[in-house]
Amino acid sequence: MTRSVSTADDVLGVNGAIARRLAGYESRPEQLQMARAVESAIAARRHLIAEAGTGVGKSFAYLVPAILAAQSQPAAALSDSGPHGVEDHPEGLSVGRRAAEGASGREQKKRRIIVSTHTISLQEQLMTCDIPFLQSVLPVEFSAVLVKGRGNYISLRRLDKAVQRSSQRLLFEHEGQRNLAQIRGWAARTSDGSRSDISFPVQSDVWDEVASEHGDCLGRKCPTYDQCFYFRARRRVWNADLLIVNHALFFSDLALRRDGAALLPDYDTVIFDEAHTMESVAADHLGLSISEGQVNYLLNRLYNDHTLRGLLIVHQLKEAQQLVQTIRTLARNHFQSIHEWSDRFCRSNGRLERRVELPNQVSPELLHLAAMLSHAAETKTQESDQVELNSSAERCRILATRLTAWSEQKAEDSVYWVEHAGTHRERISLMSAPIEVGAILREHLFGAVPSVILTSATLATGAKDFAFFRTRIGLSEGDEIRLGSPFDFRRQARLILSAGMPDPAAQPRAFEQEVCRRLQQHLSDTAGRAFVLFTSYAMLQFCAERLTGWLAENDLSLYCQGKGIPRTVLLNRFRTDPRAVLFGTDSFWQGVNVPGEALQNVIIPRLPFSVPDHPLLEARLEKIRSRGGDPFREYQIPEAVIRLKQGFGRLIRHREDTGRVVILDPRVLTKPYGRLFLESLPDCRLEIDDGQSIEPLET
Repeated sequence: MTRSVSTADDVLGVNGAIARRLAGYESRPEQLQMARAVESAIAARRHLIAEAGTGVGKSFAYLVPAILAAQSQPAAALSDSGPHGVEDHPEGLSVGRRAAEGASGREQKKRRIIVSTHTISLQEQLMTCDIPFLQSVLPVEFSAVLVKGRGNYISLRRLDKAVQRSSQRLLFEHEGQRNLAQIRGWAARTSDGSRSDISFPVQSDVWDEVASEHGDCLGRKCPTYDQCFYFRARRRVWNADLLIVNHALFFSDLALRRDGAALLPDYDTVIFDEAHTMESVAADHLGLSISEGQVNYLLNRLYNDHTLRGLLIVHQLKEAQQLVQTIRTLARNHFQSIHEWSDRFCRSNGRLERRVELPNQVSPELLHLAAMLSHAAETKTQESDQVELNSSAERCRILATRLTAWSEQKAEDSVYWVEHAGTHRERISLMSAPIEVGAILREHLFGAVPSVILTSATLATGAKDFAFFRTRIGLSEGDEIRLGSPFDFRRQARLILSAGMPDPAAQPRAFEQEVCRRLQQHLSDTAGRAFVLFTSYAMLQFCAERLTGWLAENDLSLYCQGKGIPRTVLLNRFRTDPRAVLFGTDSFWQGVNVPGEALQNVIIPRLPFSVPDHPLLEARLEKIRSRGGDPFREYQIPEAVIRLKQGFGRLIRHREDTGRVVILDPRVLTKPYGRLFLESLPDCRLEIDDGQSIEPLET
């Protein structure tokens, strides 16, 4: 029998037995402060911004009050019935808003709490370490589920169908058939049924034929319903107190909720960890991305004229096969025309300055094809054939609608652009995103959810200013708290600033050359064991080319991002090599954890100002300027401050870690805004490197 726990103090209070188990060998007052703030915000149905430095233990600080809140009482304000559930919407790929299969219509309303993270590594930490530990020590019982999109689960019925058609040579070439056989063997062994449980490479076209899919689902009528991995997972989600998701899934759900559908059950509290990434992820999922490759992929699933395989051959739909060929030609010509039009009328970064003055013949034909597939479904006697054809019809409609929306630039306050890829810029994608997500989040997130908790180690600029973060995400009300790290940065970290460097804006080439010289000095001082965090891949390559020989002469191993090696592999090699140097860009500034002796030196050549060459950033800066604001001061500086804090945070991960952070960009000393960067960092020993010696900075 469990006993009630009234507050987070009972669990995290400095004198409690559980607190001693949670904190290990000492209490964490910062953790308790944050837990109290989270508990208060949830109880008062208010929003909260909580910046917590490295080592605070913020996952326990939000998990404990969230779990207690979920166990306290049902959320009377919640309703799991709505105008549309996932079963009513073509893109419902995970769980719906109606009761799980098998539940009665009078489902007990639950207080559900969602925890959303940006990185897989944090999700894994929560699900494999933090939550199991809390389940073992908390005097309340609770359940937590990692929520995955529906397409992550295998459909046993679709697998059997794919195997049968593959044996008839209606699907896949030899490699695909071999991959399908591997999946079939795995499906007989797995208890999870999700793609992440597979240990061998899986071809995307093969997985698409066997994955669980909303439109191609028989529900209770399916012969494999009792063994269905997706519906098992869905029932766990529906009954769970705590749902762990990633930001991408959360904002995909939010986009659908704007149209009256959903991927997730309703909830009354959401906690965003790694909240500093919210704006960028939200913009990605509230916009559009359409490529010729997507069109061809859909058409090839229906009918591949080279391999003579596809759904239309299975169902012997000759007229539809001919229409697919017509659409394929129209799409190729349409994307080529947009390519040529963009070279003439778009800005150099691909941004559209006016509507595309080209006829869109692809969307009408996709809708025609959808109608043909729906009509063919009506003629089928087996329901499995009906849902299969209707599902493909809906895919055609969705793609047609998106292509029309991009061509007509239907979304207000959005930026549209053409993105080029390939050696000769031959592959293009049609992109759009809301210029500012704040208004959307204000209405559909902060205005709809009683309590939103936003936490990260890097949300404030300066000593205690959350104004930039609030403005960007549209949060005008709510509480805030800033908690420093319990680590002793004065003892553990040196912050080395650089004098006598060329200005990187005024003398970029001279600056890069001097960076190479000073990198030799700092890498020698620590015998490697260093991250060098670049703001551009071009500068990374410049330095790598000039230092490769020197590094080899000094028995230092260089690991470079961008050589086709996955980030996890690079990190594992770095951790196990005692004289390693890692050159990284964007993805290494955050979410990377290398504690201990392996990392002693984090070198940042340039302050991480974003370059306004991307259409979305360019449009954001123009928007600020149109309001009479200063884009550099209001956006680029605070954004760079937060990113610098992320880079700095790679160094000290535990109480016994020591090392140095080196900033080679002289502007932190020579420009007025440099003080804001320094005020935003932990209180370290400040030193100056003049190129000859490193001396303490007089303060």
